[in-house]
Amino acid sequence: MSGTVHVAVGIVADPVGAVLITRRPDHAHQGGLWEFPGGKVEATESVEAALQRELHEELGITVQAAEPWLQVHHAYPDKTVLLEVWRVIAWDGEPHGREGQPLRWASPARLADFAFPAADKPIIARLRQEHDQIAQQASSKGTSAVL
Repeated sequence: MSGTVHVAVGIVADPVGAVLITRRPDHAHQGGLWEFPGGKVEATESVEAALQRELHEELGITVQAAEPWLQVHHAYPDKTVLLEVWRVIAWDGEPHGREGQPLRWASPARLADFAFPAADKPIIARLRQEHDQIAQQASSKGTSAVL
């Protein structure tokens, strides 16, 4: 087994908090499963440069601002991956599947409806946790305003 596959992953969210997911090609590793957009970091590039390149290649968007958000190490039977997950704060363009891949906007609460690679589980858990915290804050503000 070779070394770890280094991957830049982008969390692209719309104004209401739904995140963009794409379906992996059937012939790829973990093919047919849904994932967050991104791809391999080349030996000569930074994670941020890889993120910008991959999101432009896959989705046709230009990343204007992004920040590191989470790192995930995961060992599959056939390879180990290091996912460097960045939250995309600002971008230009309308995301679309430039490589013919299906894509969807899904609220964090609905991510369980899609099949993801095992390495994405910590990303989904954190998205759901943050989404739940925001919802709790909103509802507590709503009830305190009524009291």
